[in-house]
Amino acid sequence: MKFQRTLASAAILMALGLTLPGCSPSDADANAASTLKIAFFGDNTQLVSLDPFQVYWLEHRVVLRNVVESLTDQDPQTGKIIPWLADSWTISDNAREYTFHLRKGVTFSNGEAFDAQAVKTAFDSNKAFASELPATFGATYLAGYDHAEIIDPQTVKIVLARPNAGFLQATSTTNLAILAPESYRHSAKERSLGAIIGSGPFVLEHYTPETGLKLVKRSGYAWASANVQNKGESHLDSIEVSYVPEESVRNGLFLQGQVDILWPRAPFSEVDTQLLQSRQATIQSRSLPGPAWNLYPNTRGNRILADEDVRQAIQAAIDRKSYAATVYNPAFPVVDGVYDITTPYLRSQGHKLDYRPETATQLLGKAGWAPGPDGYRYKDGKRLSLTYNIAERETAGDVLIQDQLRKVGIDLQLKVQTKAEWAAANANGNYDLTYNYMTRADPIILQTILDPRSANSSTLATNIYTPATLAKAQTLFDTGLTATASDQRAQAYGELQDLLIDRASAIPVYERVWQAATSAKVHNFRWSAEGFAFLNDIEVKP
Repeated sequence: MKFQRTLASAAILMALGLTLPGCSPSDADANAASTLKIAFFGDNTQLVSLDPFQVYWLEHRVVLRNVVESLTDQDPQTGKIIPWLADSWTISDNAREYTFHLRKGVTFSNGEAFDAQAVKTAFDSNKAFASELPATFGATYLAGYDHAEIIDPQTVKIVLARPNAGFLQATSTTNLAILAPESYRHSAKERSLGAIIGSGPFVLEHYTPETGLKLVKRSGYAWASANVQNKGESHLDSIEVSYVPEESVRNGLFLQGQVDILWPRAPFSEVDTQLLQSRQATIQSRSLPGPAWNLYPNTRGNRILADEDVRQAIQAAIDRKSYAATVYNPAFPVVDGVYDITTPYLRSQGHKLDYRPETATQLLGKAGWAPGPDGYRYKDGKRLSLTYNIAERETAGDVLIQDQLRKVGIDLQLKVQTKAEWAAANANGNYDLTYNYMTRADPIILQTILDPRSANSSTLATNIYTPATLAKAQTLFDTGLTATASDQRAQAYGELQDLLIDRASAIPVYERVWQAATSAKVHNFRWSAEGFAFLNDIEVKP
């Protein structure tokens, strides 16, 4: 069975001479040397926001990384936290006080100085917003923040009410980027619609939800992160972003040369990759940091998956190598554990995730599920049927998992729901298997999914554990949260990963790889640690 998408419909678009709205071919030729054009997957229609503290939409965070900047940055290769708007910092032994020594000479695009007062204003404003709307995405990153103390104009101390060993990494993210004080005189809605002022190499000129936005180069910029090669003004005069949900239209724009970067949400299939490369495109790939695409079981009450043998049977029945090669391409990375490979403190679990259908059938037999005449397994006259909740639409990967489980006698029912229905079902525990993920280059992010005390769905986080396993997991979460030494964090999060796999509380399926196709004109594309890109390094050469 081979599941692949194609770019065939692009030929029709090219024949029609489709162009971006508002741009004629002559305009495009005139601006090609200084304007970068990006076609993204669709805009977020549920939470329209460009406010760094509110936004979780990956495409928006790519844009924001080039408008707003953070106290620190993170090396994409090592995960190490490195200087940016702060030259250096010290951390108290109890991980509650973070003192930042700020870089001199930095200004926001409106002329305001970047200083200790600006940092305090940003953190205090975000804290106030999080108290009004605790579910806002940035609240996770700000966890424990109490107040900021201005030591002098270039020194600020951040004081936490409780230990948070992940806080330093949080200061490197787009979500805790520092906006100019003027930004916080606007309402949260106004910031969402583009009233954001940053210190970055680009300025947001305009944003039209579900359509696109434009960034323009900032003159005089000179304080890039150490991750960026170009320390001065951007090579580009502007960046034009369009949100194009329809895959065929988005692909056609790229193949016709109307956009320079094709940036979908899902990775390219083997057919896509070959066609794009035949047009001299480069496929840029990076695993998104944070949890892999994991299935999470509902073990509550009399649910079938309360039986660990059945959960372990599912773990053994999934052929992850086949999944990666079939759904995507033979070179696609095979998932190696609970986290993607770009997440610090990943502990490889690959040896526990081998395809073992014989083991799966043995475990199901041990659990009392006997083969029936239709190929499925039964116990007490009941078919071994599980409901898997899927938001919006089933994918080729979902169908492949369904087929793999069918081979060992498990009837996986794919229940397609709207996003609202899916979230409600998770909250109410109306599922046997579901999923959830978030992107952050620190293992602490899993706490937002799998610790009932802080998870965005406490029901999902509770349902995956037996009571004894829950107690162990929360102890490890607490250890990871309070550990200040790297080896201590590695040990805590390593044991947590072991626990989740050994109890089949998490069932990894595939690595969450993000890909973009860059045209032959695009040079110096590189990923950030968050899986975004520093666009001021990019040059567009005809």
